[in-house]
Amino acid sequence: MAMKQFDIAIAGEINLDLIMSGLPEEMPLERELVASGFTMTLGSSSAILAHNLASLNARVGFVSMVGHDPLGPIALDFLRQAGVDLSRTIESRTGTSTGVTMLLTHSKERHILTYTGTMSEMQVKDLDLDYLKSARHFHLSSLFLQKGMQPDLPWLLRQLKDAGLSLSLDTNDDPEDEWNSGLPELLGLVDIVLPNEAEACRMTSTTDVEAAAVILSRHVPLVAIKCGSRGALVRFQGERWLFPAEPVVPVDTIGAGDSFNAGFLKAYLRGCSPVECATQGNRVAALSTQHAGGIAAFRDPSLRSSLVNS
Repeated sequence: MAMKQFDIAIAGEINLDLIMSGLPEEMPLERELVASGFTMTLGSSSAILAHNLASLNARVGFVSMVGHDPLGPIALDFLRQAGVDLSRTIESRTGTSTGVTMLLTHSKERHILTYTGTMSEMQVKDLDLDYLKSARHFHLSSLFLQKGMQPDLPWLLRQLKDAGLSLSLDTNDDPEDEWNSGLPELLGLVDIVLPNEAEACRMTSTTDVEAAAVILSRHVPLVAIKCGSRGALVRFQGERWLFPAEPVVPVDTIGAGDSFNAGFLKAYLRGCSPVECATQGNRVAALSTQHAGGIAAFRDPSLRSSLVNS
């Protein structure tokens, strides 16, 4: 059998993250509030995952749509530097701008403000199916932002599954807080689901993460729920594990969930057990928190060496 071109293909959103730090907890209107720091970096769950997987030496093909504006090329350049294949990048047909997210960080929590832009314009018909089939695995992030793709995602996943790809899903948050958009059908098609604790509870209409994991495991073979500082809760073939997080003092947790996904999926594609996948996910997520933004740790030569060799 011929070797696949990519380890993983990702079709999804891309945007820049504009991060302001050191903002006051209370943010009154009509006042000029001063931040202590500012970072502009690659944003969006799909693009951060693509970047960080490529930085871990995975062969990554990424399909996304950008606008005719300065933001798209800047975002794509972050991915290009990491070695992500961008040969199927799509330009907006309507003049819509590339999306952007502003993260307003306070002492422990943050506001997240997103303009979706081209995130919601890309459709399944825009994708090169043969290109996606040239990967071993396909991942979908940010389900609820992919408005243009949502109607045809079940068809797409079936096509890829029939072609022999394994499939994973990280829904991320639902801004409308409805938790549908075809989710029940998609859960029946994927091999791995990778929500955080709050997302797992919302998508299963529970308030208990253990109950959420049980419900999800009835539909998805491998469930890995990110529980922040408590680590990762995993269910597979009737077994349940809770893997503690790595003991680090975080500089910034933006992108830690996507970095967990990168470590987990890289190990999964090496044929590792769920135990090893979650252990690697926790390790990569912890190291990712040592710099601000979702990709900076993977661009630091010393930290990147630790990540690649873990």
